[in-house]
Amino acid sequence: MAQKEVAQDALQELYAENIVAKILRTATTALEKNNPPIVYPEYVPQTGTEKGKYILREADFWTCGFFPGCIYSLLERAVKFPRKTGGNAKLIREKLESLGQVWSEPIHGMALRTDTHDMSFMVQPSMRVLWEVYHDQRALDSIITAADNLYTRWNDKVGAIRSWDVLTQEGVNITDLEEDFLVIIDSMCNLDLLYYAAAHTGKSHLADAATIHAKTLIRSHLRPETSSWSLNYFGPLYSTTHVLNFSAATGEIKERRTAQGYSETSTWARGQAWGILGYAQSFLWTQDDEFLDAACGLAEYFLLRLKTSPGCVEVPVPEGKGTKGRYVPLWDFDAPIDEDNPLRDSSAGLAAANGMLILAQGLAGRSEGQRSQRYLNASLTIVRDTLAFSLAPEKAVLVTDAGELSAKDADAGENFEAILKNATANHNSKDHMRYWDHGLVYGDYYLIEYGNRLLKMGLL
Repeated sequence: MAQKEVAQDALQELYAENIVAKILRTATTALEKNNPPIVYPEYVPQTGTEKGKYILREADFWTCGFFPGCIYSLLERAVKFPRKTGGNAKLIREKLESLGQVWSEPIHGMALRTDTHDMSFMVQPSMRVLWEVYHDQRALDSIITAADNLYTRWNDKVGAIRSWDVLTQEGVNITDLEEDFLVIIDSMCNLDLLYYAAAHTGKSHLADAATIHAKTLIRSHLRPETSSWSLNYFGPLYSTTHVLNFSAATGEIKERRTAQGYSETSTWARGQAWGILGYAQSFLWTQDDEFLDAACGLAEYFLLRLKTSPGCVEVPVPEGKGTKGRYVPLWDFDAPIDEDNPLRDSSAGLAAANGMLILAQGLAGRSEGQRSQRYLNASLTIVRDTLAFSLAPEKAVLVTDAGELSAKDADAGENFEAILKNATANHNSKDHMRYWDHGLVYGDYYLIEYGNRLLKMGLL
C-alpha cells in the first residue's frame, strides 16, 4: 500500500469534525468567569465527580501553552489546508481567531520569566503560528524574549541549562541553588526555542548553548542498552534517566533520580518520548550525526519496549478484527503492571510519534529513504493504534446557527472534553500530586500537530 493510502486509512480521525468541535467548545466554556484567562485546561478525569470535564490549572504552570497551541495548530490547518478542517474553514478560522487572541494574550507575559526552563512548551505552540502564519511581530518578539530568558539559566561548568530550581518529594529535598543543578530529559524539547531564536536574530550563543546542552545530556541522561530482539537495526540503543543533579560549582554528577517515573533506574515512557522529540528537532537544526544517532537510538528502544510489552496490553477488537493497544505505551516501561488494566500514557506515544515523524523528514532530506520510511511507518503505527484505543468515544459536533459557530455533544449527555484518553501525567509514588488515566492537553496538542506535520510533508 502506498504511503498516502496508509496515512489516509490510519488517520482519517485526525481531520474529523470532532477535533475542531472539542477544542472550540473548551475554548469557549473555559472562559466563563475566566476572561482574561488566569487558569488553563490541563487534564480531564475519566472517573469521579469531575469525570469528562477539563480541570483548569494556574496560568504559570508549565502546560499553559498547549491549549492555545491546540487553537493555533487548528488555525494553521484552516489557513494552509482548509479542506482538512472537518467543517466550514472560514467559520472555523474566524471563531478560533477570536478565541485564540484571548487565550494567547497572557502567554506573552510568560516569555518574561526566568524561574522556569519550560519556555518552549509555554510560548512556541501559539506564538510560532502567530508569527509564521499571521506575521505578528509581537509574537516573534516574545519568542526571542523567551529564548533570552531561558539562556539566563545556562551554566558553563555543567554545560547545560538548569531545568528545575528544586525537587521536593517524599524523602527528597533538593533546594540549594548554589550546590545543586537539576536537569531533566524533558529539557531537550526546549532547545528548539533557542535554535529558532538564534536563526531569527543571529544570536549564535543561543544555538551554541542548545548544542552543548544536548551533547551533555547524551553523556549524562542516555543509558546504553542491548537487546537480543531482532530489530533490523544495528545502531546504539538508549533508554533515559529522568532527572540528574549536577554540582553547580564543578559540573560533576551528584545523583540520578526520577520525578514522574517509577524509579531512577526505570524508563519513564514520556521522558523517553521527550528525548526522541528533542534530539530529532536538534538534528534537524544542526545536521549533527551525534544527535541523529541519539534520536534513532531512543526511538528504537521506545519501539522495542512497545513490541516486547506483555500480552495484556492488547485488547480484542470487536467482531474478530484483531487487537488494539500494543502501541499505546505503558506509563513507565519498568513499573509493575496491573494485567487487568495496564496503566498507559497516550501522550507519551504522541510525543514520540512526532519525534519519529521529524526523524523521517530529516532522513528523507539526506536521501536516506529506507531509514526515513522506517520511522514514518513506526509513527503511523503508534498514532493509528492510539486512535483505535484511546480516542474518546464521546465525540462533539459543530453547530451553525445564524452564522454563529458552536459545538455540542454528538450524543446528548455523552461528554468528554479531551480528544484522547489514557494519559498519565504523574504516577510516581513519592510525589505530592499524583494523577493518572485521564485526558491530557498536551496529548491532544501533539495529536493535532501530528496531523499538521503529515499535511506539510504531503502525505495526506
